[in-house]
Amino acid sequence: MSQSVDDHSSLESFSIESPSPLYARVKQAIAQKIRSGAWLPNSKLPSESELLNLLGVSRMTINRALRELTIEGLLVRMQGVGTFVAVPKGQSALFEIRNIAQEISERGHAHRCEVILLEELAPKSSLALPFALDGIKRVFHSVMVHHENDMPVQIEERFVNAAIAPDYLLQDFTRTTAYAYLMQLAPLTGGEHVVEAIHAKSAECRLLQIKRNEPCLLIRRRTWSAQGLVGSARLVYPGSRYRLQGQCGN
Repeated sequence: MSQSVDDHSSLESFSIESPSPLYARVKQAIAQKIRSGAWLPNSKLPSESELLNLLGVSRMTINRALRELTIEGLLVRMQGVGTFVAVPKGQSALFEIRNIAQEISERGHAHRCEVILLEELAPKSSLALPFALDGIKRVFHSVMVHHENDMPVQIEERFVNAAIAPDYLLQDFTRTTAYAYLMQLAPLTGGEHVVEAIHAKSAECRLLQIKRNEPCLLIRRRTWSAQGLVGSARLVYPGSRYRLQGQCGN
């Protein structure tokens, strides 16, 4: 059940003397309340009329600030109900390949990995992958679910070149991640990936604890080391719990 925010002090002291545009100052005042933890997730914001009285700006200014904060993911607006502080999503790097356990730890949250499957594929298995593992004679297959504060946030399915990682199936991936193990064994020299919006398969929905039609983010990735092709990964994220962010240049 949501509660209304009950601390308007920083909004009441909002200054119209700043050189920044009015809507930007409104955004900053509201964002500061959220990021400081004074306004908690699912809390209901004051109405537009209340914000008008608190800040002394136009309704157009208030509306633009709320609209942009909604686009940025800090607010959720429900027509006829009100505006609420959004539940924050996790974030994963798009253009760089990182350890999900490290990402979660950097947010101050607890990471846990659940190993679903570890196996060696039969020599004549048909791998229906967009990134073919051409020329690899032995392939290891793994499926794991990564949890953030006991909430499943990623399914990681990997196909690994056994010649590069012969002891892959012997690892305890509840103590280290497949990423960390492979990076230590065969440091990354190159990679390619495709990002898609999908509906997860029924079994994946159960693992992620989501409804059948909930949108998901999918990354299909293939990586190389100096020793050759390391393997291919299929990473599925619930769209409501994760976002991908990337940066090019400085």
